Amino acid sequence: MPTYDYRCRKCDHTWEAFHSIKAEPIRKCPTCGKSSAERVIGPGAAILFKGSGFYQTDYRSDAYKKAAAADTSSSSSSAAKAEGGGSSSGDKASGSAKSGD
Repeated sequence: MPTYDYRCRKCDHTWEAFHSIKAEPIRKCPTCGKSSAERVIGPGAAILFKGSGFYQTDYRSDAYKKAAAADTSSSSSSAAKAEGGGSSSGDKASGSAKSGD
């Protein structure tokens, strides 16, 4: 639920109210009691993502880039070893099958 800014046209009192988007706007000023309150359109709020996976800037650090590159190279070499290991064992199996004939 959003926070809305309100201002009274009679006494110039400003305040914030926290209510649903579907709720009716507040009309009565809590200070003077007159029905002259209006919702003020504010500048908006900045969005700040915190926690793992969110960054305050659009660019990643050099340490992250180096770690990602190292991880990529190690995973690609592991995949190549797995493929190479599978084909060499397949050659041995096919070689033993030929010698058995």
